[in-house]
Amino acid sequence: MLQYREHMPIEQREGYRVWVGGPVPRGADGITLGSTIIVRAGKQNSAHLMRHELVHVRQWRRYGAFGFITRYVGSYLMWRLRRKGHLGAYSRIPLEVEAEWVARRSIETAVREQLPVEVVSP
Repeated sequence: MLQYREHMPIEQREGYRVWVGGPVPRGADGITLGSTIIVRAGKQNSAHLMRHELVHVRQWRRYGAFGFITRYVGSYLMWRLRRKGHLGAYSRIPLEVEAEWVARRSIETAVREQLPVEVVSP
């Protein structure tokens, strides 16, 4: 179920760690456990993925391990009991909705800020 390769370096960054090539669930590009972001090899340069996972780091800090896990798993199970499939339940988890929203907004903002500004003289 988890794909794992030994001897992958863990990079310490400001306030979190990134483990490239560590155990990631099948079908996912990354997972966050506390302040450790684990990403599939080759995905570490994805700005969207890293921003998404950094939101999860903040969520872990905000709610603590017990609070994060109960919110995450509880929401997932609630949606599964309402007959949503895995993807339907996953995409409705409020913690995932927040992470995806923030990641998309920050990418859009970064793209807008990099666009050249046209200056028009009167």
